Amino acid sequence: MKQLGKHIILELWGCEKEALDDQPGIEKMLIDAVKACGATLICVKTHKFSPQGVTGVAVLAESHISIHTWPELGYAAMDVFTCGAHVEPEDTITTLKEFLKPNHIDIMDIKRGNIVE
Repeated sequence: MKQLGKHIILELWGCEKEALDDQPGIEKMLIDAVKACGATLICVKTHKFSPQGVTGVAVLAESHISIHTWPELGYAAMDVFTCGAHVEPEDTITTLKEFLKPNHIDIMDIKRGNIVE
């Protein structure tokens, strides 16, 4: 079976609270993750909440990478959705780990647009 896209959902626990609240750092992490997986960046948008937390999305020619953070819980919810054989969403994981430094990651791997040939 062939699929149109690959989608990983990441639950990152025990992250560094400072990293989860660092809007410029999260923006750089998203850009670095795009490079790591071989995708084509269209734009990045992040928003800092008060008193804490950041949300962000990297819009890709191949789909998107998104993050939502809860610094008070040491938690980040992320998803990496890509289309095309040249892009590997799993290749973002090292970059995400280096910046957020989670103690634990749960990963759900979803195949999108399954085609029976």
